[in-house]
Amino acid sequence: MAPLLRLPDPPDACELCLRQAPLTRHHLIPKALHGKTYIRKRFPREERITATLWVCRPCHNQIHRLFTEKELALSFNSRDALLADARLRTFVDWLSAKPAGFVPRH
Repeated sequence: MAPLLRLPDPPDACELCLRQAPLTRHHLIPKALHGKTYIRKRFPREERITATLWVCRPCHNQIHRLFTEKELALSFNSRDALLADARLRTFVDWLSAKPAGFVPRH
């Protein structure tokens, strides 16, 4: 039996916009793709499970608006890669100046 993997504890603030808000776990390698052969060959089991970011709901929603699950798994599977995308970076920079309770309308 495989050992249980411990997921990282949530930080005090969103790992993208750095605002203090309720956080959700974003799987950098989407769970829906964990069983796909091309994902299993590319990422070990432990990485597939533990590669996560703690993000606020607005940041999480924006990630999934911008990228397909395949793009997330293959190209945007780290905090740095996500923030290197100009569209997400613009959103995160804008959101980071908003108060903690602010939720954008989309």
